[in-house]
Amino acid sequence: GGVLGILLGLLVGNLVALVMSTSFVVPWGWLIFGVIICFITSVISGWYPAWKASQLKPIDALRHE
Repeated sequence: GGVLGILLGLLVGNLVALVMSTSFVVPWGWLIFGVIICFITSVISGWYPAWKASQLKPIDALRHE
């Protein structure tokens, strides 16, 4: 999702710059910051449920369908 968003943002930014006859500046700092935030969010959202599940006994996990 992040890669698609970056590609679409660059494409739309360049198209708008062409229509307006101006230059397009890529905000590399914000782009990298956004990728880092997306990565951290995805790692936490995958790690936390797995950690909670690993704390359960298998029989208890199966009992609570």
